[in-house]
Amino acid sequence: MLIQRLAAFLVSVDFSWWDVVDILLVAFIIYELLQLIRGTHAVQMAIGGFLLVILYWASKWADLQTVNWILRTFLPYLVFGIIVVFQAEIRKVLAHLGKFPGTFGVQKTAEVVDEVVLAATTLSAQRTGAIIVLEREMGLRSYIETGIGLDALVTYDLLISIFNPGTPLHDGAVVVQGNRIAAAACFLPLTVNAELSRALGSRHRAAIGVTEDTDALAVVVSEETGIISLVSGGEIRRELDGRTLKQGLLEALEVEEPQPEARGSAEAAAARDK
Repeated sequence: MLIQRLAAFLVSVDFSWWDVVDILLVAFIIYELLQLIRGTHAVQMAIGGFLLVILYWASKWADLQTVNWILRTFLPYLVFGIIVVFQAEIRKVLAHLGKFPGTFGVQKTAEVVDEVVLAATTLSAQRTGAIIVLEREMGLRSYIETGIGLDALVTYDLLISIFNPGTPLHDGAVVVQGNRIAAAACFLPLTVNAELSRALGSRHRAAIGVTEDTDALAVVVSEETGIISLVSGGEIRRELDGRTLKQGLLEALEVEEPQPEARGSAEAAAARDK
C-alpha cells in the first residue's frame, strides 16, 4: 500500500534532471558542513539552534503566542550570533571553497623534506624546541608578516641556527614556502580546542591552531621531551622518528622520493656543472 502511494506521488510530480542535481547539491553541502563541525564545540551549538527552530514551529502550531513572540523577536539576531560563534568554521568553509589544488601552491622537493627532517631530528636530540610550518595550497602571508623576513634556501644549517636558543629568531615559528624559508620568529594562533591534552604546551597548540585555519603542515619539536610531532588539519601525530616523519611529510606534500640511481645521476650532473 505504501509503495503504491509512493509510486502514485512520483507519477503526479513532474521531476526533471535539474531537480535531481539540486537535491544532490543540497545533500553535498549539508554533508560538507557536518564534516567541518564534527568533533568541535560547534556541534552542540548547532543542535541548540536546531532545537530553537523546532520550538518556534511548535509554538506556532500549538498557538503559544508569548513563546512564539519571544522566538520571533530574537531569532533574527541568531543569524548574527551564528556568524560570531562559527567564525572559525565559516572561515574554513570559504577557504576550502576557494582552494584550487595545484594552482597556487609552490612545488616542494624531496630535498626540502630531507633538510627539515634532519634538522628536526638534530633539534630533538639536543632538546631544542622548534616549530616549522610548511605552506601548501593556502597562502600564509598573514603569518609571515608577523615574523622576520628571510627568503633563504631551506638548509639544515640555517634551521639549526635559527632555533639556537642564543639567537634572537629562536622564539617563534619558521614558515617555509616551496624550497625557501620565508620568515622566522612568526606568531601563530593558538587552538581553542578544549579536548586537547594538558601535556601539550603553547608550541603544540600554535601548530594545531595554524593547521586548523589553513592546510599547512607543522613539524614540532618539544623542548622538554625532544618528541617530534607532525600536525595536519588540526590532528597531531606524536613520537615520530626521522623515518616516520619523512614518510608523513612526503605523503602529505605528495612528493615522490627520488630513487638512489636518480639521485646519484643528479649529483653527478651537478658536479659536472661545477
